[in-house]
Order: sequence, then C-alpha cells, then structure tokens
Amino acid sequence: MTATIKKRILIGMSGGVDSSVAAGLLAREGYDVTGVTLKLWEGEDNSDARWQDRSCCKVGIARYVCDEIRIPHTVVDLRDTFRANVVEDFLDTYARGETPNPCVRCNESVKITGLLAYARANGFDAIATGHYARIERTGTGARRLLAGADPLKDQSYFLYRIRREDLSAIRFPLGALRKTQVMQIAREFGFPADEIAESQEICFVNDDYREFLRAERPEVAQRGEIVDIDGRVLGTHGGVALHTIGQRRGLNVATGSRVYVVDTDTASGRVTVGPPEALEAAGLEADQLNLLAPLSGTVRVHARIRHRSAPVAATARIDGERLTVTFHAPQRAVAPGQSVVLYDGDTVLGGGVIRRAIPTRSGTERAA
Repeated sequence: MTATIKKRILIGMSGGVDSSVAAGLLAREGYDVTGVTLKLWEGEDNSDARWQDRSCCKVGIARYVCDEIRIPHTVVDLRDTFRANVVEDFLDTYARGETPNPCVRCNESVKITGLLAYARANGFDAIATGHYARIERTGTGARRLLAGADPLKDQSYFLYRIRREDLSAIRFPLGALRKTQVMQIAREFGFPADEIAESQEICFVNDDYREFLRAERPEVAQRGEIVDIDGRVLGTHGGVALHTIGQRRGLNVATGSRVYVVDTDTASGRVTVGPPEALEAAGLEADQLNLLAPLSGTVRVHARIRHRSAPVAATARIDGERLTVTFHAPQRAVAPGQSVVLYDGDTVLGGGVIRRAIPTRSGTERAA
C-alpha cells in the first residue's frame, strides 16, 4: 500500500496569536508545515529580548510557537523589498496629498508574494497565513476569495490584490473561525494567548505617522493655509501631507461649528475644510484594478471604501483599466489613495486604488 504524501505548507508567522493558531491547526491536521517569519523592518529581530516583550513581526515568539508544535522555523529577510514597495509608497502617497494603505501594499508586494516565491523555490505545495478570509472552490473548480466568517475581524479588504491564479496555492486556516474561537484554540495548544500582542496595522510606525513622515520626508512639513470651501483663510497648517480627508481633530481653526478636511492640495499648499455634507460623495473613480472575477461593463455590487466600513450598495462600471463606482446613497470621506473593494455577498470581486471622489451636488470635489 502506497503511503500518503503529506502536502508541504509554508506558513507566514508574524509572532501574533492568529498566525500561531493557524500554524497549530495545519500541523494538527497532518500537513508537513514549516513556519517562516518575514523580516520586514529594521531592528525587529531583537533576538535577545524575552518572547513576552515581542509583538508584531518578531522572530522570537514565532520560533517559540514552532518549537511548541514541533515544526521547523526559518527567517527570510525582505527588508529591502518592504522598504521599496511599502514604506516608500506610504511616504510618496502622503507627499501627494493622498492617504496610503500600507497593509494592502504589503500583502500584494511583500507578504503573499514573498511567501509564494520562497515556497515555490523550496518545494512547498502551498502557503498559509493567519488572515481572517476564506478561499473556496466553485463548481467549475476555480477558486474565489471570500470575507472571513467573523465580520469584526474580516481582512478580505486587505487581500483583494491577490492574483486570481495564485488563489489555489493559498490557505487561510482561520477563515471560518471567530476571534473568540481562535483564542480558545490558542489556550488548548498551550500558547500564552492573553500575553501575545496583536499585530500592529502599520508595523513600521510606532505611534504617530506624522512624526514618521517628518523624520523621513522633512519637506512635507511646509506651512500653508487652511481655507473654507469658499476659499476664505481660516488659519495655517504645518504640512498638507499631515492631513487626511475626513479629519476633524487638530485643525486649530475657530468656525463656530464642526469642520472636517474635505480637500488637500499639494500644488497650492492649501487644506480645505468644510461641514459634514461637504464630505459626501456620489461615487468615485479608481485605477490599478485587480479583478478576481470576470467583470465587464456595468454591474451591481457592494463597495467597501475603507477597511472598517461596511460594504454599501453601488453600481460599478469598468472601462479598461478604469473603475467608476456610483453609490446608491452618498458616502462620506472617500479618500484618494485608499482602496475600493467590490463584493457580491461574501465574494470579493476585485477592486482598485481610489483616485477621485465624485461629489454630490452639495459636496466639494476632491481630485488626486
């Protein structure tokens, strides 16, 4: 009788509880699992620190977990790739007066891509991560990306740029689980679930992204005018790049009512503020499309314009490399530089990078 050959799976391990549990589940299911930590940022190896003091992207806790579940662990240094593709994009996008999405860029150009490249070069059959998302096979045998079962933890928004042809080589062991279940499984494995820190969303920024911007790109801290939507000067700011669409706090202008950032213009050096209704958009335009389903023409969808917002009913029109989304009800604070992701129920259809908010009649246009 021929012995069954175990499928070899390479799992990315960030040092957080989610990737630790994902690795444990794969090992328990009998796969030949190897953990790999991608070294992405300066100073994060810190191998002499106690494992209790390590959180995002740290080697020590991942190695500790791999020892506990008796699987090998390795480290791959992708710091140069991360700097070039994620950090520089983050800085460039803010410098243009847009709002970057480093987690989307990291998954697209570093984490998923880096894991797949290493797996293929070293004879692995598939990769896995601790993301809360699902990949399912359709009736035709094709794969589709779906939202995670836990709506509070769903990370499908960050994963929409996965290539369709790569879906068959990716596993998300936590996709059907809720966070409470993951924490319970962690305790069953004997992991110190309550002591392992959650991964940071922006792992290369400690507290304030503005401080990081000033340190890396001092030129963005050019003072300029804060004006209302009629062009009246209300005050000054410390740099266009230090403001984001929808921002209310830290403006230091007195208008007698609440105002929000509705436009940032690096050419004029002006930040425009206005009332809440000035943030409303009837739709948006996007480019840099990545489609996970064969879409064309005009289709009804649900669109998510930021990670923490619910998908809203919309109509999407695809014209070559351009995507136009018309909301069925106006949406607030559509920010150029962020991503719009399209859904059909739980299924991710694809998305693109927002370039322009289409104003309502009462709104103010914000162009990239």
